[in-house]
Amino acid sequence: MKSIEETLAALELQLPAAPGAGGNYVPFKIIEKTLILSGVISVSNGRILTGQVGQSCEIEEAREAAKACALNALAVIKEALGGSFDRLDSIHSMSGYVNGISDFPDAPLVINGASDLFIALMGDSGR
Repeated sequence: MKSIEETLAALELQLPAAPGAGGNYVPFKIIEKTLILSGVISVSNGRILTGQVGQSCEIEEAREAAKACALNALAVIKEALGGSFDRLDSIHSMSGYVNGISDFPDAPLVINGASDLFIALMGDSGR
């Protein structure tokens, strides 16, 4: 299996710089063999990606924002693990929030923008 870096390159994706804390918290903690991230937001090229799905943006645009959020999380993971993904063996849990119109039924399709990236990079270990 290709490394995460090799797969990112094959997908023509680049990790951003790891975002710093936006408030009075730390971006990550390591407890025994578990890395726990604080929340990250959808930022791409220095711009916060905003909008309400179903009103000011469509599902595909929101999926790209979720993927950008996943790339930011991966940047934090890489920094937390000393600049390498070698110690990352799986994703145990992921939470995502979607700003959709009232009764928006497709939040999972949006969050899959992040989930699909993790699976592309790690196979079932990213699921």
